[in-house]
Amino acid sequence: MSDSIILIPTYNEILNIEAIIRKTLSLESKFDLLIIDDNSPDGTATVIKELQKEYPERLHLLQRAGKLGLGTAYIAGFNWALNHQYLYIFEMDADFSHNPDDLMRLQHACAIEGADLAIGSRYISGVNVVNWPIGRVIMSYYASKYVRIITGMKIMDTTAGFKCYNRKVLETIDFDRIRFKGYAFQIEMKYTAFKFGFKIVEVPIIFTDRKNGKSKMSGGIFNEALWGVIIMKWKSLFRKYQIK
Repeated sequence: MSDSIILIPTYNEILNIEAIIRKTLSLESKFDLLIIDDNSPDGTATVIKELQKEYPERLHLLQRAGKLGLGTAYIAGFNWALNHQYLYIFEMDADFSHNPDDLMRLQHACAIEGADLAIGSRYISGVNVVNWPIGRVIMSYYASKYVRIITGMKIMDTTAGFKCYNRKVLETIDFDRIRFKGYAFQIEMKYTAFKFGFKIVEVPIIFTDRKNGKSKMSGGIFNEALWGVIIMKWKSLFRKYQIK
């Protein structure tokens, strides 16, 4: 068993899932993998179960009843990983928008350089996004800037979903107090870690938009982030953040 596990939430990722599993489990650094599948009607879970025969000790599957939201998928994965004693817990997308080769760099930032949370950042060294329409790049970049202004975080890519947590961060955060389920979940988790005083670093990556399958992004997701960040900031003013 590795001390590091990668969490990948899936919904209708049959075009990507086998390739991302094989690539991730072939890396020189040994990672385990937990797929959290929200009852994908395209048969994603069936492919994973077949591959578990090849990787019985390293590939794990958590099946849920339906599409319950990105945030709840990750929280289910966090609880599973903590219960199985993993030291480093990663978030990664299934569609190769996050390059699995960058996992080692995130791991190095936490395991060797002492970060509590390492973020694969699209914006720490310019704008490193490939194959996105310019409108989406602008919206994403200025969404992060907006979050920085409201929250006071010094993080360039506040909405990033490619991350490595030291387990002590996830042990400290009360998941029952995490309110966002969609796009803003990534912001709320970073902000909570920031408020607790954990060491957060950004590791530059190149983000490449998916080639296969459909994106799960929508306008409603951005609206959640827009208003949700203000509410999150306001509520934080009345809360004490102390590591027990």
